[in-house]
Amino acid sequence: MSDTDKNYTEEMMEDLESDSAEDTLEESVLNSNGEGSQRQEAGSGETQAGGQEKEAGEEPEKKGFFKKKEKKDKKDVQIEELNDRLKRSMAEFENFRKRTEKEKAAMYEIGAKSVIEKILPVVDNFERGMATLSEKEAQTPFAEGMDKIYKQLLTTLESMDVKAIDAVGQEFNPDFHNAVMHVEDEESGENIIVEEFQKGYLYRDSVVRHSMVKVAN
Repeated sequence: MSDTDKNYTEEMMEDLESDSAEDTLEESVLNSNGEGSQRQEAGSGETQAGGQEKEAGEEPEKKGFFKKKEKKDKKDVQIEELNDRLKRSMAEFENFRKRTEKEKAAMYEIGAKSVIEKILPVVDNFERGMATLSEKEAQTPFAEGMDKIYKQLLTTLESMDVKAIDAVGQEFNPDFHNAVMHVEDEESGENIIVEEFQKGYLYRDSVVRHSMVKVAN
């Protein structure tokens, strides 16, 4: 073999070795890039899976939180029940107090009427006795003393809200008057009281005794 052929053969061997080295380098680069992308994809998949697990884990916590918030404590329930019972008791007591006051007022009025009814006949007797006196007898010290006692008795009754019912000249009213006689009287109007036989009395706008009267029709 000549020197020329030998040199040509060595150059060809060097070119082949350089080409194989470049191919090996490209394969290593491609392999490294493929492994990196696979690792990145795997990492992203793990991240997404972790996020989903986290989101899935948050829902029970939220649900549990709302459940705890809606559920009342036993102490709060007992406090509400006691407050309700207290309010009802106070309302019942207030109704009882008002009812008792009304009953007391009614009992007082009934008792006062009973006492007044027993005193009225005494007043009637004073009036009948004073009406039978003549002018001369009415000027005696005894008659004057009886008249003073009679007036004092009337003043005491007035201080107790007791007053006589107006009758003569008034229109007949069955709520205050008791008609025992009827008379034809052209001078008097129809259904007008012309005479009073017994006085009637009121106690705080309530009739204690009706007036006994004669009515013109």
